[in-house]
Amino acid sequence: MFEAGDFFDCSQGEHQGLFADTDRVWEVLPKIKSYLQAKVVSNLEGIVGESTFLAQTVVISGGIPLRYGFSLQPGDATKGEFKVFYENHELEDPVVLFAGVTLVGRDIYIGPGTVVEPGAYIKGPAYIGKMTEVRQGAYLRGNCLVGDRCVVGHVTEMKNSVMFDGAKAGHFAYIGDSLLGRDCNLGAGTKLANLKVVGGTIHVKGEDREFDTGLRKLGVIMGDRTETGCNAVTNPGTLLGPKCIIGPNVAVKAGYYPGRTVIR
Repeated sequence: MFEAGDFFDCSQGEHQGLFADTDRVWEVLPKIKSYLQAKVVSNLEGIVGESTFLAQTVVISGGIPLRYGFSLQPGDATKGEFKVFYENHELEDPVVLFAGVTLVGRDIYIGPGTVVEPGAYIKGPAYIGKMTEVRQGAYLRGNCLVGDRCVVGHVTEMKNSVMFDGAKAGHFAYIGDSLLGRDCNLGAGTKLANLKVVGGTIHVKGEDREFDTGLRKLGVIMGDRTETGCNAVTNPGTLLGPKCIIGPNVAVKAGYYPGRTVIR
């Protein structure tokens, strides 16, 4: 119980190596930083220093940063609808970094087809996959792994967490010390609390026993295709199996919820 396969389809995706040598799914969280340090090879050379504020929009195509001469046709990046043209030709899989983006650290990778909007702040180590949107005002505080076709939304804060392919947190979310499975969706204002008010390590109940995770901070483990309604809050140490549904304005008690649970 509480193995990665109880929550995620571990046969798919680029980052399944995260689960190697783990017995319980929460053991992934302390590994995120070292995993990223080994994996990230920055494709932002010539753009990013130790701390860089982009005063103008930059497009990266074929590893070459372009600062002039391109035109943008906005659209949904997660569907491949955001187009960039240069010298009358459409660029294949460009990375778009809008003016007003801040990038901190040289250990940041941003995948092809991804768009980072003005006001976003990304601190390394960070790995952002293909065809993803990092929207205006998003705050990635480090140790962030974001898959393909994801959305890190407006004024959404993320730290030491993973969003697997297709996961979306479009508006005003907090994602701390959490794992979001494939195609999860967080309704506007969802908060994944990660630290108990009373302190101490976080315990999880299951199989008629209690597990001490050994972690002081643990947000949510959210199985594939689980969704939350607007303004939902999960308490520290919440484990949701695949295809759960959390209603709007619900405060979810810590603990384990099997797949397809509906919490209202």
